[in-house]
Amino acid sequence: MSEVAPVRGGTPAAAGAPLLEVHGLTAGYGTVPVLSEVSLEVRQGELVGLLGANNAGKSTLIQSLSGLVMPSAGRIVFAGEDVTRLGPAERVARGIVQVPEGRLVFPQMSVRDNLLLGGINGRARPARPERLERVLTLFPRLKERLGQDAGTLSGGEQQMLAIGRGLMADGRLLTLDEPSLGLSPLFVQYIFEIIRQLSADGLTILLVEQNSGLTFRHAARCYVLERGRVVVSGDSATVKADPATRKAYLGL
Repeated sequence: MSEVAPVRGGTPAAAGAPLLEVHGLTAGYGTVPVLSEVSLEVRQGELVGLLGANNAGKSTLIQSLSGLVMPSAGRIVFAGEDVTRLGPAERVARGIVQVPEGRLVFPQMSVRDNLLLGGINGRARPARPERLERVLTLFPRLKERLGQDAGTLSGGEQQMLAIGRGLMADGRLLTLDEPSLGLSPLFVQYIFEIIRQLSADGLTILLVEQNSGLTFRHAARCYVLERGRVVVSGDSATVKADPATRKAYLGL
């Protein structure tokens, strides 16, 4: 595994005013409720962790933030604008970008085309060449495989591609859904070093992750979901020590 290349551009930023505010969000699939009155916030420049056992509602929350699941109640406010009823494309245009669970690269498209597709929205398109250069600096392995079909990459390389594709969208908030899922320990370490660098570079990140140890190590604050509700929130050290976290998040 090659060393992580420095991220070019940007400067480290301290957490500032709320960029994302979720107020009393209730959502699900058809008549099946998953989230119940979830509230949270992510401040500008902050890395926030979202923890919980399987089926706690983490992915449903991410899908709701991206506009793929419409809530039945509550509000989502981004950069001061109520985006609750906006569709996915409109949210991407405003800067909410999701890196999905399972990577979901386009397997029969080249690495280059997968990356360029990530920057197709009007917000990102003017700076696609510069952003592509930045992504390839961050992930030298992708540069070596630009002409290769994405489906032929290893799982770790596909995760690099999924994150790189997300970065191409020029988002203001990057939501990462289980980035370590199915990866070897070496690739997990590498991906989290990338996440650390992106955060240090000032990118606002909401991290959904089963690996509680790595999440507590990198996130400034955390929320813990249990059965669709936030049961613990606060700085990472406080959340880690809370007995309710151990109850809600098995294996801690």
